[in-house]
Amino acid sequence: MTVTDKQTNDKQPSVTNVGQPITDDSIRVRQLSHYQFSWVAGEAGEEGTFTLQLVLDQGAWEEVLTLDSDDAEVLRGLLKSSDNVQYDVGRRVLMFGTTPVGH
Repeated sequence: MTVTDKQTNDKQPSVTNVGQPITDDSIRVRQLSHYQFSWVAGEAGEEGTFTLQLVLDQGAWEEVLTLDSDDAEVLRGLLKSSDNVQYDVGRRVLMFGTTPVGH
């Protein structure tokens, strides 16, 4: 058996085809680095609007969410108590770390 014959008989594992190039837009889940709440006054006699600016992956991506006061309060508490927060860009979902079963 020649070297060439041996090489054709040895099966190589298949390689996963990854579309190129990978860009910032192709990354769907990002790490929350920093956040900032803001409040914008409404018209006279109307409620204001809360916004939450998310700085993701140390500034590689940013997102601004519009919130009502109840959501702003709940999110502030969750963000303050969570060490690891992810944001799914496509679904616009904040995910607050993971917790082992039973805790």
